[in-house]
Amino acid sequence: MMTSAPRIGFDRFIALEWATTAMKVRAGTAKLENLESLLDAAGLGVAARTKTRTVLKRLWLDPRVDLVDFADRGAAIFKAHPDVPVTAMHWAMAVATYPFFGKVAELIGRLSAIQGDCASAEIHRRMSETYGEREGTYRMTNMVIQSQASWGAVERVEKGKRVLRLAPAVVENDDLTVWLIEAAVRNTGRPLAIPSLQSLPVLFPFNLTRPLAYLVSNTERLVVRTEGPNEQSVALR
Repeated sequence: MMTSAPRIGFDRFIALEWATTAMKVRAGTAKLENLESLLDAAGLGVAARTKTRTVLKRLWLDPRVDLVDFADRGAAIFKAHPDVPVTAMHWAMAVATYPFFGKVAELIGRLSAIQGDCASAEIHRRMSETYGEREGTYRMTNMVIQSQASWGAVERVEKGKRVLRLAPAVVENDDLTVWLIEAAVRNTGRPLAIPSLQSLPVLFPFNLTRPLAYLVSNTERLVVRTEGPNEQSVALR
């Protein structure tokens, strides 16, 4: 039986260096002691450190049962192609693991699609509509945005009142491209229309340059469904 996805979960700021080291631990190119040293240097309190390690554990070190294979395949991609954008690696794991993270990403992607930025207040308002108007929702949304900024996807401007999307990272690796799309499918929990894959709001920090229809139709992890004339979607196999 699959372990149910945590409803919020991503409740701490996760620096890019911490996430990357956790990924390297899973890939076997770093040791857990390296990650502990980084957390030591950050000067986190006991409670903050425990909660930070919990997020990193779910993200890379010890993912949910239904995401172990997914995480292992991601670590293998990084190990084989260490020049791939590390933000793409963490983003895929985060949106697949944490629906809350994925929802914030989707909102920023949608709200900033036209002008390239959006109001933080609007993100918080829409998150509250889904997760409730409570202090936890507001704080955790900020944690996600702050982490996304550390990962190089966005920048907080006007004293945090607006969120500016940065230039997207170009993804040219076929394996990483398919893995990112699989993460998006896992996040939504439903098939995605193939024509929409190039501009999925949840994957806004990335420019997927490869032939997506071809790639998703030639992978063991995904299946293409035809629901009508020129209506094809991709789902988990």
